[in-house]
Amino acid sequence: MTKTSDMDAVVAALRENERFLVASHENPDGDALGSLLAMHLALTQLGKDSAMFVPGQAPLPGEYGFLALDGVHRETPADHAQRVLVAVDCAKEERLGPDPSLLADAPFTVDIDHHHDNTRFGDVNLIVPDASSTGEILADVFRELDVELTPEIAEPLYVALVTDTGRFQYANTSPKALRLAADLIEAGADWHKVFQTVYETVQFAKLKLLARALERAEVHAGGRLVISHLRKEDFGEVGAVEPYSEGIIDYLRAVEGAIVAALIRQPPSGDGPRHRVSLRASVDEIDVSVIARKSGGGGHRQAAGFSSELSLEDLKQFIVDEFEHAAASALA
Repeated sequence: MTKTSDMDAVVAALRENERFLVASHENPDGDALGSLLAMHLALTQLGKDSAMFVPGQAPLPGEYGFLALDGVHRETPADHAQRVLVAVDCAKEERLGPDPSLLADAPFTVDIDHHHDNTRFGDVNLIVPDASSTGEILADVFRELDVELTPEIAEPLYVALVTDTGRFQYANTSPKALRLAADLIEAGADWHKVFQTVYETVQFAKLKLLARALERAEVHAGGRLVISHLRKEDFGEVGAVEPYSEGIIDYLRAVEGAIVAALIRQPPSGDGPRHRVSLRASVDEIDVSVIARKSGGGGHRQAAGFSSELSLEDLKQFIVDEFEHAAASALA
């Protein structure tokens, strides 16, 4: 639950300062981008000087192209040391990118997030693990700040909410989340446009990438675990970029009898880690963030990820072993 003192500290920091840099994690999803834009627009409405930052050079996911993200910095802004850093939907400081000066030089850092393993790297931290999304937390923050819920702010908040609840299908879909969805629609969020653009506008290259992942899908542990992988070459051969792999894991998780799915991918740029891994669980008894943390990653109980320098076969074996250990403990 939200501590009043945490909320008060965050609201005070946002009220009392004038220049901000709103940032979220590398390889951003809908909650990250929706929260980023909503916070930026709220600060602008309050008369603040706000800029946005997302680390990395990979294109932002195309399904969120309708959001007003044209001004997002992809490299650390030159004046970042003069701006209060507001990190949204970012569980660890490492996910803010490789530039240590972003955090080290910030005059003050505000950390707003819903990951239960958040490292609380901010000077003030508002971490609400039982919130459906960071967007849900921001809606509460905006209420405290008397921010008007305009259509321009409501829509990215709705994107954050609908994507992190899996279109209101995941276990984190609470009554509060559903009431917030209604409030956002009443405030002008175009829910139908969001649905069509995010979920029903699929690039052909993404479809080809999905086909490769499905072709390589393997079942383990008696069908309870599904693992697939994407090679670096796959992206170039089908004309895809790394964000196109977003959402593929949901097809793996939907396999009958599967309770955990894993998607292993090689970054197409060749830079960074040897492999990136996404994990999803369909039952609350298995906490995949525990598996991710064993390799330096993290996330939610039912959605987590990590990077690894292991070979593909060793990485598959690691996932199988850790799944069987978790299942033996949780499902005994």
